[in-house]
Amino acid sequence: MLVKDRMSAPIVTITPETTIPDALSLMEKKGIRRLPVIDKDRMVGIVTLLDLVRASPSPATSLSIWELNYLLARLPVKDVMAKKVVTISPETPIDEAAKLMREHRLGGLPVVSNGMLVGIITETDIFTAFLEMLGVNRGGLRLTLELPDRQGTLAEVAEVFRSSAVNVVSVAVLPSEPGKNVGLSVWRLQGCSNTGLLLDMLREKGYRVVHTCENGNGQKS
Repeated sequence: MLVKDRMSAPIVTITPETTIPDALSLMEKKGIRRLPVIDKDRMVGIVTLLDLVRASPSPATSLSIWELNYLLARLPVKDVMAKKVVTISPETPIDEAAKLMREHRLGGLPVVSNGMLVGIITETDIFTAFLEMLGVNRGGLRLTLELPDRQGTLAEVAEVFRSSAVNVVSVAVLPSEPGKNVGLSVWRLQGCSNTGLLLDMLREKGYRVVHTCENGNGQKS
């Protein structure tokens, strides 16, 4: 899955001269927390809800409420926006976008193609994409197995499921910790008519069943 598959487009933008009250009002109206700043068809910055809140005058100031409102109403976002913006390409894999957002502690990334802003991807979009890739919304049996860290193990387990006429919706692998030779694999399965029999087959082959969860009811083994 790529960024272009989950990014929001078209997106709401503002200009450098947009005032802070107008930007706040637009965010509230559209239900968003960040606004790319566009000047002559080029992105020159981005402003977030936190940026705007921080720019609001402190109650500790000696200015009167009328003076505060006067100054705030005329303060443009160009004075508070972030000018060094981390961007991403629409062809970037979704997991790379998540990694970039985590490294820079960002809640969203403008998506740029050939120098032009074409969309935006947020942490909510990332979470939704991962839930889809893991098949969470499709239900079924969620099974966590402890597996030896050796070549061919996943194929062996998949063969157990195939022979039992069980459909593998998704699989995620957590690598073994340093100094250990076992890792965890999390499977989401559908079509399992006899969970107990399937678990017995896995145990007979030496696989430790760590946790099972079906229809929201979890059980550790």
